[in-house]
Amino acid sequence: MDLSEFHNLFSLLTNFKKNRFHPMVWINGDPQIGENVSIGFFSEVNSKDAKVQIGDSCDIASFVSINCADSHKKCIELSEKIERKDIILEQNVFVGSHVVIKGGAYIGHHSVIASGTIVEGIKIPPYSLVSGNPMNIKEGYYAKKINSDDKK
Repeated sequence: MDLSEFHNLFSLLTNFKKNRFHPMVWINGDPQIGENVSIGFFSEVNSKDAKVQIGDSCDIASFVSINCADSHKKCIELSEKIERKDIILEQNVFVGSHVVIKGGAYIGHHSVIASGTIVEGIKIPPYSLVSGNPMNIKEGYYAKKINSDDKK
């Protein structure tokens, strides 16, 4: 069995649609994913009933959850439906392993989301370093480094 046959069989046996990244990347809905994007295995991009946009040249590590849906209010009977919010990653965003990006998040270009971070549904400025739970945002952290003459 060649790789293409394996991907087709795997898609038939699971709800993992065939994608350009890795057979173990779960893409639900129809996210807009730019050029030169890398998504590591065991990651999910859930855009069902919301807009999820990932800009060009983003690097998303393994075990990352980009999920527009929040069902906790439905589960505990405070709502009759699942809440869904858009998610935007501008271009050149790095997302480390084991990150959760929740609905409503807007991540500015040239930002880094450190491993293990839970990104809340807010707007994060470009060139930021975001880490932790609760998340800590260092706005403009990479601006001077990217614009300096001594890039390494």
